[in-house]
Amino acid sequence: MRTKSVKQNKINVITLGCSKNTYDSEVLMGQLKASGKAVVHEQEGNIVVINTCGFIDNAKEESVNTILEYADKKERGIVDKVFVTGCLSERYRPDLEKEIPNVDQYFGTTELPLLLKALGADYKHELLGERLTTTPKNYAYLKIAEGCDRPCSFCAIPLMRGKHVSQPIEKLIKEAEGLARNGVKELILIAQDLTYYGLDLYKKRNLAELLEALVKVEGIEWIRLHYAFPTGFPMDVLDLMKKEPKICNYIDIPLQHISDSILKSMKRGTTYEKTTRLLHEFRERVPGMAIRTTLIVGYPGETEDDFQILKQWVQEMRFDRLGCFTYSHEENTGAYALEDNVPESVKIQRQQEIMDIQSQISWDLNQERIGQIYKCVIDRKEGNYFVGRTEFDSPDVDNEVLIDASQHYLKTGEFVTLKITDATEFDLYGEPV
Repeated sequence: MRTKSVKQNKINVITLGCSKNTYDSEVLMGQLKASGKAVVHEQEGNIVVINTCGFIDNAKEESVNTILEYADKKERGIVDKVFVTGCLSERYRPDLEKEIPNVDQYFGTTELPLLLKALGADYKHELLGERLTTTPKNYAYLKIAEGCDRPCSFCAIPLMRGKHVSQPIEKLIKEAEGLARNGVKELILIAQDLTYYGLDLYKKRNLAELLEALVKVEGIEWIRLHYAFPTGFPMDVLDLMKKEPKICNYIDIPLQHISDSILKSMKRGTTYEKTTRLLHEFRERVPGMAIRTTLIVGYPGETEDDFQILKQWVQEMRFDRLGCFTYSHEENTGAYALEDNVPESVKIQRQQEIMDIQSQISWDLNQERIGQIYKCVIDRKEGNYFVGRTEFDSPDVDNEVLIDASQHYLKTGEFVTLKITDATEFDLYGEPV
């Protein structure tokens, strides 16, 4: 029989999935540290907490493989305990407990106090918004709401995250002030649906009022909006974006498709005409605004005609940033009752066609940036380059600006003025002005 480790317990938190999971891991780590626990993020530790993603097939597979890897390490005595939390655990706990019984305990997305108790820590209510950030010191995610009330047929998020719950403005301001004191200069606002913010608490869409409060936080220089929904978009946000320099002229608005028949089946509550009008209004109200979107191809019943409509529209709209996913048939979602009748090879072919179009658009748009001057933030040094971003780019998903480190010295976390000297499809090259 294996003897228990006599060394001090060190808790290793492993984060899979989206920025909302990153945020949740940071809150968990902040609580553990406040209880005097030794905690690290994705480093060696004899106690492991895996924060899983259960969104689509690839993410679920990665989460399951990670659980199996650490269950095996526990079996071999490399780690002492393994705990699993997050979306996959929320959605499939009975199956996971049966299939991978070597995990010490599984927890859902709302069971942080129970997870802390299992780790020998107390949940401290007074730690409002305090957390151990895992992102580079200059930016942090600010989760303004949890869950989602939208009925999208392809999406399992409400199953894993529950109904939409907004965080009060006062709490978010306090959290933002704490982040600013720790050197954070860019807030990336995240939620499953930013545009719904405030409806539950204030009985109105209140994103603009939250933004007006956040721009007053000293030390914060950029505020970026992620995951807006096209239906019921609060247009006062655009007026604020235009006049307030701290709010980046950038929005991430996942549109998913544009063919009316697919939008209807997806239960998106919008049409080709309404969506296109909204995007034109974005560009009219905030000239030069960067629009990022994501699309799904291969949804049940997507015909060649539907796909051609989507392709043509992508060419016409010229999105600044675009990601494309193949449809994943998720149990217990509205679309699960439909036949998943687009062959996988066709899904992949359609995804490639969309990304080829976007690659050319990105190339064209980036060529137009050569010679332009931008305020940029420096995120890190990598190899021979300092790596920065303009206000039109979010970390990890968008363009980066590369600056030759043998020619110029820059401080990570600082804002600099750069002139763009060259560009490829997905990278810009710059030098300090």
